[in-house]
Amino acid sequence: MEGNEQLAVIIPMLKEVAGGIADDQLGAATPCAAFSVADVLEHMTGLASGFAPMFRGETATEHDGGTASADTAPTARFDRAMDGLLDAVQSAGALDRTITTPGGPLPGAVFARLVALDGLVHGWDLATSTNQPWQPPEPLVAEVDAFAREAISPEMRDGGGFGSEQPAPDGAPTMLRLVAFTGRTLP
Repeated sequence: MEGNEQLAVIIPMLKEVAGGIADDQLGAATPCAAFSVADVLEHMTGLASGFAPMFRGETATEHDGGTASADTAPTARFDRAMDGLLDAVQSAGALDRTITTPGGPLPGAVFARLVALDGLVHGWDLATSTNQPWQPPEPLVAEVDAFAREAISPEMRDGGGFGSEQPAPDGAPTMLRLVAFTGRTLP
């Protein structure tokens, strides 16, 4: 599965979880260190809004990417940003473009996989924090897990993007092994 195909599965799941977040859950802590539920939503909204234009071959200032004024609910901004990202990553040439990332330039196909990894793990963060199910298809999780184990270097484990790998119980499902690998402490 290409990264854009992974995101075609992950983004609707993310939107479903975001739609299930109650206002009184926005301040709840998440397994993503130092991020509340609202912080994860805003982090993902900002990244999606910034990366969508790049997948379309535009600069970030050429297009809004789906964000709105601060008085719009975080989940509404999140939904628009996710729609914009999915549209952009599906656009002609998106996977062939070079994307300028904080870590340097990457082929769009590789960067789409990193975005899928981020979405899959943050979806688990949000679902876990708001007592919602998070059951992505096992073959998708296995592909993202295999990619993560190749892509996440020790230099990336600075606690900002990824923390130190945490233990996962023997026989844990792939999703739990993946989140533990990215630095989350399992409940």
